[in-house]
Amino acid sequence: MSLVFPHTFVPWFRSVAPHIHAYHGKTFVVGMAGELIAAGKLNAFAQDLSLLHAMGIRLVLVHGFRPQVDEQLRAKGQTSRYSHGKRITDPVALDCAQEAAGQLRFEIEAAFSQGLPNTPMANSTVRVVSGNFLTARPVGIVDGVDFMHSGLVRKVDSGLIRRAIDIGALVLLSPFGFSPTGEAFNLTMEDVATATAVALQADKLLFLTEIAGIREDLDDPESAIDTELSLAEARRLLERLPAPTRPTDPAFYLQHCVKACEGGVERSHILPFAADGSILMEIFTHDGVGTMVVDEKLESLREATSDDVGGILQLIEPFERDGTLVKRSRTEIERDIGAYTIIEHDGIIFGCAALYPYPEARTGEMAAVTISPQVQGQGDGERILKRIEQRARAMKLDSIFVLTTRTMHWFVKRGFQQVDPDWLPEARKRKYNWDRRSQVLVKKLN
Repeated sequence: MSLVFPHTFVPWFRSVAPHIHAYHGKTFVVGMAGELIAAGKLNAFAQDLSLLHAMGIRLVLVHGFRPQVDEQLRAKGQTSRYSHGKRITDPVALDCAQEAAGQLRFEIEAAFSQGLPNTPMANSTVRVVSGNFLTARPVGIVDGVDFMHSGLVRKVDSGLIRRAIDIGALVLLSPFGFSPTGEAFNLTMEDVATATAVALQADKLLFLTEIAGIREDLDDPESAIDTELSLAEARRLLERLPAPTRPTDPAFYLQHCVKACEGGVERSHILPFAADGSILMEIFTHDGVGTMVVDEKLESLREATSDDVGGILQLIEPFERDGTLVKRSRTEIERDIGAYTIIEHDGIIFGCAALYPYPEARTGEMAAVTISPQVQGQGDGERILKRIEQRARAMKLDSIFVLTTRTMHWFVKRGFQQVDPDWLPEARKRKYNWDRRSQVLVKKLN
């Protein structure tokens, strides 16, 4: 094993642990575009889903088959017809859709049955369950266009799906539904995935798509991906965008993400299947790789409560171990929890600081200042500092101070000035560790 490997793998794996704890037992609905399979990425994608399944995440997978049906139609000398972004399903197209769905279901089940040694699927057991979970109704005639056998989801048998995922099965849904009279309707993957996520009140809806996400500048195809949109922002964006007609149009998947969040799904995501492991990066990294739509911003700056003690300990422990911070026991943090301010994102604490006032000297100590290495450089330190300053002013303090051995320059750049340890309030001076020789920096509050 490389001597460097433990120094990179171990911290990374520990950083992922909060996400594993947070998502264990949660329900994810994953919509997979048929283009993913056509691009030859099914096996790798199945391996990623198998990892999620092994971590205790309950999965429903909905596959698309747009390119496969188009291919079947071409083989029969037919052309694909679309209107309003939906396929017009005549009897020939319905036959092609049924053939494509049967073939894809076989390929997907085979992918989850792999178990070769030295692969991510080794020792995995993923049982795939399919069935007639969907009731459908016809699209009908829209603007004079008869969609024939194209349909919309009328009802999802959420109870039956829950029972399947409760016993550890992965539920696989094809974009087909049946009317009470037994008539088959061709549905869209996006409609099925959204309706299923809402019916299950899933924790996440994830679309693996042809696009990388929603660009920050929609007029610039090279601009960065907007990694998080509030539901209100997504609604405003949809109002500006033209009605989608193709899956590559920005509004195509975004409209379904908005519908899911409005229906009670906590988070919906648009991810690029072209990026290897995109679903893992989206779930287990702070910013992810695609666009996430949420009912409100997930990141919050607030005062800590007793429920945050474990997260604070987990955040500061590596810094205590390397000597950056003075070690604090759980009992100390529980006792002083009201002094702490935290930044959390999606339920995980990424930053904290405490304010210990010395009213007799009209000053206060800013202690345990910690920002996770995952988010350093993104301004969270400044946000916590501003909140601590606000709290200090509310206490009628004239200044705040810090003791540090390694981050002096960061504080100096933000208005702190170094002073002699004798400046410290008498109560704090008695606890000063002269062996540690921490630098004392003070910031006056206007």
